[in-house]
Amino acid sequence: MNRTTLMLILSSVALSALAQVVLKAGMSGAPAPAIVGPVDKIAASLQQPMVWAGLFVYFMSALVWLLVLARIPVSLAYPFVGLGFVVTMVIARFALGEPFTVSKVLGTLLIAGGIAVMARG
Repeated sequence: MNRTTLMLILSSVALSALAQVVLKAGMSGAPAPAIVGPVDKIAASLQQPMVWAGLFVYFMSALVWLLVLARIPVSLAYPFVGLGFVVTMVIARFALGEPFTVSKVLGTLLIAGGIAVMARG
């Protein structure tokens, strides 16, 4: 894997993590609908600019990921997605004030570690 491919992978992972945090911020700002149902929640959510921004960032992440998949096998690329768990947790901590807890940190590291082990096999 060359440097450009690695940068594309890391960019896609970072954009995906950022998208998750922006989507969460948008959903936190969505007003609770009078009738609590999934269609009402989606309709209220689609009125939030942050939701649209998150969807756009997620779409950009997917486009970058397509460039990655055009360059290397998915079995080599996909384990890097595990980094997204770590990056999302860190961004959420600083952007949304979500706390680091022992269980979150250990769980996230176990997931990322498991993906790394799987990638070697």
